[in-house]
Amino acid sequence: MGVERAVAELGVLIYPGAQMAAVHGLTDLFDVANGIAAEHQAAQLPLLRVSHWQAKGDQVPERVYDTDPGPAGALVAVLIPPSIGGFSEGQAPQGLIRWLRQQHANGATLGGVCVGSILLAESGLLDGRSATTHWTSAKAFAERYPAIKLKADTPIVDDGDLITTAGLMAWSELGLRLVNRLLGPSIATGTAQFLVVEHSNSASECGSNFSPILSHGDASILKVQHWLQSTGATDVSLAAMAKRAGLEERTFLRRFRAATGLKPTEYCQHLRVGKAREMLEFTNGTIDHIAWTVGYQDPSAFRATFKKITGLAPSDYRGRFGVSATAATAR
Repeated sequence: MGVERAVAELGVLIYPGAQMAAVHGLTDLFDVANGIAAEHQAAQLPLLRVSHWQAKGDQVPERVYDTDPGPAGALVAVLIPPSIGGFSEGQAPQGLIRWLRQQHANGATLGGVCVGSILLAESGLLDGRSATTHWTSAKAFAERYPAIKLKADTPIVDDGDLITTAGLMAWSELGLRLVNRLLGPSIATGTAQFLVVEHSNSASECGSNFSPILSHGDASILKVQHWLQSTGATDVSLAAMAKRAGLEERTFLRRFRAATGLKPTEYCQHLRVGKAREMLEFTNGTIDHIAWTVGYQDPSAFRATFKKITGLAPSDYRGRFGVSATAATAR
């Protein structure tokens, strides 16, 4: 008798003015990914279950569509599509905002496309974090949300549990990021090729960017993970992490590894290298400056850790996947 496949449910939010092309496009993208995974006969990979959640008035969103109806479980991710008509700050219904915060607290990754990032900003979850949004919203976004580190010139900011993208059509890259996390880089690449959409090939060559396990159900460890994401894990100690979790150090170590699959020190290394990969791809800062920014006072230690995790030296990584390198190959 075959082993029953795990199911990973991805919720797509429908709110007043949401771009329905993105809602249906994401649904199709995940369906294509499921098909490619089935061709690989990869029984160990989860089945992607897609549900649509309708937000009406100030009510909590309700599930109105489901590709695999069955018992409800925790959402692995919630994706917020863009709005063609625009979405003004201060218009977000509080019922929806509370629901988003609850999903995040339950371990869901939240992804906002274009002005969908405004809903994440309204929730307060992006405070102290890096994010991007559509260029037409950038000035107003920066003024209304001064606690958010806006990177308006960056197409995607993947901050582990919170992902924001800048373009109206960037829902495809957001979807592919989640396929990459859940089904692996080869299936993400195959999905992009089938749909003929662009997708960074850094994941297939250097391993997926850091995507922490958040749906493990250990609330104390999840609290620490959210804290590490918000601080960038730049200056943390085992004692500080254990205190944040409200656990004795030995208990914290055991539960952290059981929940995430990594020791706390390894987890912090992966988180820092993930942030460095993004900076190498989208900025022109020096490697020493990037090392310092992500929490390494010794640039040589940063270079060694970066190569251990990605297989490439930082300079080689930038040469292969940086914006200037991508532009050169496109010419």
